[in-house]
Amino acid sequence: MPSSSAQQRLSAASPSGAYILGPTDRVRLKVYGEPDITGEYEVDANGNVSIPLAGQIKAGGLTTKQLERNITSALAKGIVRDPRVNVEMVAYRPFYILGEVKKSGEYPYRVGITVLDAVATAGGYTYRANESKVYLRRAGSTMEETYPMDAPILLYPGDNVRVPERYF
Repeated sequence: MPSSSAQQRLSAASPSGAYILGPTDRVRLKVYGEPDITGEYEVDANGNVSIPLAGQIKAGGLTTKQLERNITSALAKGIVRDPRVNVEMVAYRPFYILGEVKKSGEYPYRVGITVLDAVATAGGYTYRANESKVYLRRAGSTMEETYPMDAPILLYPGDNVRVPERYF
């Protein structure tokens, strides 16, 4: 069973709440009155987005609201007068599943996806799979936690799921 701190991390990581941006996330930027700046941008491997007239803006580790403020500030320092900026999520970074599933790999994140949904997305279990437990490492963590497979565990962008082998 997961520890109480692991339970807290499960509930605190909600992408519908204050989602934290990271590499490969895609955001839609709207700058009212500035169609050349308005568009979709991807957070690069260093956690930055490159915005015309604003340059490289740190996005990794920020919420969309924090990024909005940083872009507004950067544009205001340039030639855009009184910029009105809106940032919204377009696509979350993928989750990863490996171990005893038929098609391990990287899969697109969908809000509300559970560990069991992820196993199904990866083609189901192999015949060697231990179907009673799963190992989960949250994005940004180095610790892998063990959970019962029948628990309704939500995944979040960047999570790593590992289905272990059963021992006869």
